[in-house]
Amino acid sequence: MSQDSSFDIDLTNCDREPIHIPGSIQPHGMLFVLAEADFTIIQVSANTFAFLSRHPHEFLGQPLSVLIEPEQLACLRDSLANEQVDENPLYVFTLPVRGSEQLFDVIVHRMGEVLILEFEPSTQSEQSVSLRVYRMVKSAVIACQRTSQVREFAQAVASSVRKLTGFDRVMAYQFQPDGSGVVIAEDKCDDLESYLDLHYPASDIPMQARALYLRNWLRLIPDVGYQPAPMLAIDPDHPSIPLDMSYASLRSVSPIHIEYLINMGAKASMSISLIKNDQLWGLVACHHHSGPRYLPYDIRAACEFLGHMASLQIGDKEASEDAAYTAALQGVQAELVQHMSVANDVVAGLTRFEPNLMRFIDSGGVAVCMEGQVVLLGSTPPEPVVRQLIEWLIQAIDDNVFATNSLPRQYPAIEPFKAVASGLLAVRLARSRPNYLLWFRPEVIQTVNWGGNPDKPVIVDEESTRLSPRRSFEIWKETVTQTSLLWRAYEVTAARDLRRAIIDLVLYRLEELSRLNEELSRSNVELDSFAYVASHDLKEPLRGLHNYAHFLIEDYGDQLDDDGKGKLATLVRLTQRMEALIDSLLHYSRVGRAELTWVEVDLNAELTDVVNLLEPRLRESEVELRIEQNLPRVRADQARVREVFSNLITNAIKYNNKPQKWVEIGCLSVPDDDNDEAYVFYVRDNGIGIPEEHQETVFRIFKRLHGRDEYGGGVGAGLTIVKKIVERHGGTIQLVSKPDEGATFWFTLGKVNVNLTKFCRYGPEASLEG
Repeated sequence: MSQDSSFDIDLTNCDREPIHIPGSIQPHGMLFVLAEADFTIIQVSANTFAFLSRHPHEFLGQPLSVLIEPEQLACLRDSLANEQVDENPLYVFTLPVRGSEQLFDVIVHRMGEVLILEFEPSTQSEQSVSLRVYRMVKSAVIACQRTSQVREFAQAVASSVRKLTGFDRVMAYQFQPDGSGVVIAEDKCDDLESYLDLHYPASDIPMQARALYLRNWLRLIPDVGYQPAPMLAIDPDHPSIPLDMSYASLRSVSPIHIEYLINMGAKASMSISLIKNDQLWGLVACHHHSGPRYLPYDIRAACEFLGHMASLQIGDKEASEDAAYTAALQGVQAELVQHMSVANDVVAGLTRFEPNLMRFIDSGGVAVCMEGQVVLLGSTPPEPVVRQLIEWLIQAIDDNVFATNSLPRQYPAIEPFKAVASGLLAVRLARSRPNYLLWFRPEVIQTVNWGGNPDKPVIVDEESTRLSPRRSFEIWKETVTQTSLLWRAYEVTAARDLRRAIIDLVLYRLEELSRLNEELSRSNVELDSFAYVASHDLKEPLRGLHNYAHFLIEDYGDQLDDDGKGKLATLVRLTQRMEALIDSLLHYSRVGRAELTWVEVDLNAELTDVVNLLEPRLRESEVELRIEQNLPRVRADQARVREVFSNLITNAIKYNNKPQKWVEIGCLSVPDDDNDEAYVFYVRDNGIGIPEEHQETVFRIFKRLHGRDEYGGGVGAGLTIVKKIVERHGGTIQLVSKPDEGATFWFTLGKVNVNLTKFCRYGPEASLEG
C-alpha cells in the first residue's frame, strides 16, 4: 500500500501510480531510516519483531547503536565518508544485530538528507561457495564475449543468469520503438511452454516502472504472495515526506504487478536492466513457478554485474552484427560521391551509373527529386504521387531525415500504393527547395505472436468491477499490414551521411564556380582591353600599307605589267578587308567595355529609325517587312538596342534566296518574378536557314558559313555583337532554324522568368502555359 492511502490503484491509473514511494517493504528483510547528522532512527519497517523479537516502536528515536556494535558503527561511518553511496546501494558488512544470533547483510545508501539501511538475513556462504560464484561469473563473461550476434549474446546472458540463480525461466526481453517488447532469448525448464519471440504490449511495463529500471538495475521479488510490511515513523500523526525507496532492494511492489505475476503463474521473479546510451534497451526477466525463490546478496550482486557487463556490450554486438552492411554502405557512398563529382551533376551521379542510389540502401525503389526534376528507379509510386508526397513531407516533417515502416498510417493518401511504398526513408537536401532523396520499401505482411491479446491487456473483475491485468497469456496471433521491414539505425545514419556528402559537394562546386567566374570575368576584361589596344594600334600601319599601295599604282602603274598591277590591286583589297576586320574587332571590344546608358526606350520609334535606314536595301531586295504588333517600352541602352534590330534585320535580308522574301518582328509578354510584365522578342525570316550543327558557331566572332563574297560578303561579327549586347542587358539569345526553312532569333533584354527553349520549340503563337 502507498503512504497516500487515498490513491486506489487499478489499470485506469497505474501509469500514475507512485511506485517509488509505496510506504511499505517486502518482509524478507528490515529497513531503517536514519537522520545522518546523529544516526537517529526516524523510520522503521513494522516487521522487526519477526527477526529481532523487538517491536518497531522500541527503535524509533533511538541511536543506531541499539542495533550494532561500536566497531561496526565506526566501519559504517568510514564507508559513508569514503564511498559513493548517494542513490547507490552499497554492501557494508555482514553482522549479528544486538540481541540476535542471526547474521544480516547490511546495505546502505543515501537518499536526500537521510540514510537508508537494509538488513537482510544472510546466507553468506563459505569461501568455496564464493569461489563457485566467481567461476560462474567469469564463465558467463567469457561466453558473452565470444558471441557476435545480438540474439546469440542475449542467449548467453539468459543462460548465465539462470545458472547463477536457479530460476525456472530466464528471458532476455528487448523493447521495440513503439514501446512493446519481444522475447529474443530464453533459458527454461523443459516442462514450461516457450515464450521465445512472443511480443508483449507497452502497457505491461508502464512508464514510471521503466524509469525505475533505469535507476535501480536489479529488482527481486522472492515471494509474490508476500504481505507488505508498512513503514512506521516517529510521529504517526504527523508523517513526514513519503520515503523515496527508488534504490531500496526491499521496496514493496505495485499490487498490479503482483497480480500480473500471479496471473502468469509465477511464484517469484527478478529483473535485471539492460541499458544502452542511458536508454532502457531491455530486461533480463526471471520467473520461478515451483515456489518462492530467495537469492542472497552475493548472487544478486553477481547478476547485477552481469547486467552492467551486458549493457556495455550491447552496442558493440549490434555494431558487429551490422559491420559488413555498414562497410558496404560506406563503399557505395564513396562511389556515388565520385560519380556526382565526375558528372558534375547530382541527379546524374546518383542515377546514371553503377552502383546507383538503388544499390546504396536496401529498398524496393528510389526517387531523386531535384529542382523540379523527378527520376524514379525500381518499384515506386507514379511521379505525380511522388510529387504529392514531397508536398506532404515539406508541410508535415521538420526533420532533415525521416524514416517510417508504416507510411500509410501517417500519410493515408499513399495507401493505394502500399504494395511498393509501405516504408519510406526521406532525406531533405535543402530547406528552401523541394529537393529530396526517397527510398521506398514494399509492404511485408507479418504475423506477430503476442503473449495474450494486446488489444485486451485488462479484464473487468466481476465482483469489484475493477480493472485487472489479463489472466490469459496464451499465444495470440496478429496479422500486421501496411508495414515494411524496419529501417535500421545504421541505414538512417548512412542516409544522413550521404546528405552531408552531397551538401559538401554542392558547396565545393559553388565555390569552384564562383572562383572560375571571377577568373573568367578578369580574363574577359583583359581580353577586351587587349582587343581594343591591338585593333587601335594596328589601324595606323595598315592604313600606311593601303596608302603606299595606292601611291605605287598611281605613280608607277605605267611601268608595271598586268601581273604587277593585279598584285597591287589585291594588296589594296586585302588591306581594305583587314581594316574592316579591325573595325569590327574594335567595335566589339567597345561594346564589351563601354558603360550602358540606361533610359526608357520606345522600341517602336527605334524600329522605325532602323527600317528607314534599311529602306533602300529592303526595296532593292524586295523584302516584305512584317511587324506583328506594337512593341513595348523597355529600359535599355537606346543605341545598342537599335544595333541589335539593325544587325538581325540586315542578316535576314542578306541570307535569303526565296522569290518572295519576308522578315517578321514581334514579341511575347510573360510575367516575371515580381508578377510584372516582361517580354521575349523575335526576328524571323524565310531565308536559307542554318544547320543545327552550326547554330552555336554563328555567334563566334569572324565565323562565316559561306565564302567571303557570297550573300554580300561581310566579316562575320554582326551576330557576335548582337549576342554581346543582349548579354550586357542581362538577357539571352537563342536561334531556331532548319536549312531552307528560315531562321528565328529569340532574345530578351533583361532577366525574364521564362524558359527560352520552350518559346523556341513552340513559336510565338504558344502561350506561356502552352
